[in-house]
Amino acid sequence: KIVDLHKSSSSLGAISKCLKAPQYINKYKHHETTIPSYRSGRRCVLSPRDGRTLVQKVQINRRTTEKELVKMLEETGTKVSISTVNRVLYRHILKGLSARKKPLLQIRHKKARLRLATAHGDKDRTFWRNVLWSDETNIELFGHNDHCYVWRIKGEACNPKNTIPTMKHRGGSIMLWGCFAAGGTGALHKIDGILMMENDVDILKQHLKTSV
Repeated sequence: KIVDLHKSSSSLGAISKCLKAPQYINKYKHHETTIPSYRSGRRCVLSPRDGRTLVQKVQINRRTTEKELVKMLEETGTKVSISTVNRVLYRHILKGLSARKKPLLQIRHKKARLRLATAHGDKDRTFWRNVLWSDETNIELFGHNDHCYVWRIKGEACNPKNTIPTMKHRGGSIMLWGCFAAGGTGALHKIDGILMMENDVDILKQHLKTSV
């Protein structure tokens, strides 16, 4: 009926007012048929709203697993696979990556680091060539450190939501002190017990000259 009205020179406005279906005329003009077009593949299982729900869930808790997301959708009556959930999140530039481990810093630690960076931000390369960098690390003797994945986008690796806080003094591990300078790596020292300021001074007395 739509095509017959079109062939009888009726305008689109008249056909639209009569049948409220102008899209069929446009399709007939371009393809000379009103049969629905063949779709390559099935329709998306998840609607755009479902995709936004997944993204919101992940942004609230970056450590949400794929299985938890699949279970959440099943509770609403939508059955999907883990790969489908991954594809939806990838389209929103969210990838499941290993969470970086960062020291558990308190506010006073952050302020001290900011003061250090502000005070030395304009130093030249000559100054930094004379600096010895040192730090301590824990190595697990038995088992392994906690490992988890987080959903994050590029540039958010150090966001507190995407990191695992670490502490230096735990059982079942050994603590090592190491350093490096512009010329390369320095000495490695095993620490017995808890590292205090006095111990740090003693370590520097032992290894400073040989490490610079």
